[in-house]
Amino acid sequence: MKKNLLIIGGTGFLGYHFAKKLSKNSFNITIVSLTKPKKIRHLKKIKYVQCDVSKKKDVNKKIKKNFKYIFNFSGHVDHKNKKKTMLSHYVGTQNLSNHFKNKKIELFVQIGSGLEYGKNKSPQVEKEKSIPISNYAKSKYFASQHLLIMYKKYDFPVVIVKAYQVYGPQQDNNRLIPFVISKCLEGDIFPCSSGNQYRDFLYVNDFVNFLKKVLQNEKICKGHIFNLGVGKSYKIKKIISFIQKKIGKGNPKFGLIKLREEESQNVFPNIKKAKKILNWEPTTSLEKGLSATIESYRKKF
Repeated sequence: MKKNLLIIGGTGFLGYHFAKKLSKNSFNITIVSLTKPKKIRHLKKIKYVQCDVSKKKDVNKKIKKNFKYIFNFSGHVDHKNKKKTMLSHYVGTQNLSNHFKNKKIELFVQIGSGLEYGKNKSPQVEKEKSIPISNYAKSKYFASQHLLIMYKKYDFPVVIVKAYQVYGPQQDNNRLIPFVISKCLEGDIFPCSSGNQYRDFLYVNDFVNFLKKVLQNEKICKGHIFNLGVGKSYKIKKIISFIQKKIGKGNPKFGLIKLREEESQNVFPNIKKAKKILNWEPTTSLEKGLSATIESYRKKF
C-alpha cells in the first residue's frame, strides 16, 4: 500500500521539486501551503490543502490524514517582515511538531538554513555552536533547537537539513541566480554587490536526491543534522559574469548594493557527514547547473 507523505510548503521552489521527484514513487502526497500553487508549479495526482501553520487551530483542523513522513519546507519568504518570519518558521514548526508528536510518524524532516551558523568560520560543521544573527536565521535556529529537544524528550523522529544556496529551474526572482538570469535575458542594466564574496551553490536535483536518501534511510538519520551544499564556495562576481556571457546580454553594475550586516565574506559547509552516513555527494557541476537553469528561463522569453 502507498504510504501517506506530507510536504509542508510544497508550492515553493524546493518543495515543488521534491514533490515532483516523489510523484513518480509509491506515495500518496499531500501538499500544505498558505497559498495555491502557481500554474507552473501545479502537479497532478497531488492533493493541495491551504493552511496557515503559524496558527495551531488551523493545523489541527486541516491536517487530518495519518501521515508517515513529513517534510517541512514552510516559511515566509519576505524576511524583512520580522513578525511573519518568526511566526511561520519557528511557531509554525512548533505547531507542526506538537500536532504530530503522538501520531506515530516515521520521519519529520526540517529544512533549515546554513545561516543558522551566523559568522562561524567556513567550512561550517554540524556540531559547532550556532550564533544566528538575522531574524530569519534566528527563527530557523529556534525551530531546529525545538525539534532537537523533541527528539531527546519524546524520541520524535526528526532530521534537520541545513541547506545553503540551492538554485535551479522555476526558482522565484527574489534569489540571486534567477534574478541575474532574468535581468540578462531582458538585456537590462541591474545593480549588484561588489561580487567579491564567496558562496556555496547547490543544484536543486542534488538537493532532492539527498532528501530521497534520507527517506530511504530514515532509521540511521533520526536525530541528525546534515549540512547540505557543494562543500566549496564560488566568487559571486564570476557567477554573474558567467551568466551574462552565456546569455550574451545584460549589464551588471557591481558595487551598487551593500552587503547586509550579517553576511560573511566566505560561506560554505563541511558536507563530510552527508557523504559518510548516506554516501551522498553532489554530481552537478556549477557550469552544468547554471546552463540548465538558464535554458529553463529562456522559455519564458
